[in-house]
Amino acid sequence: MITLDLRGEVCPFTFVKTKVKLEELKPGELLEVILDHEPAVRDVPRSVEAEGHEVLSVEKISDKEWRIVIRKR
Repeated sequence: MITLDLRGEVCPFTFVKTKVKLEELKPGELLEVILDHEPAVRDVPRSVEAEGHEVLSVEKISDKEWRIVIRKR
């Protein structure tokens, strides 16, 4: 699994950087995205699913941080 640390980034850069990283992966590979911008916790999963990828989990890992796991399609 590849980790993309986007703490400190805000929308729309969180999705743009996630999309660019997904383009580097092979189908079936997993991407872990770490975020601290709450709106991105909603926007990134919705946007990557619209691109055809699978969101496996969205979890809060600390008071202000979330972890999203995505499988590239």
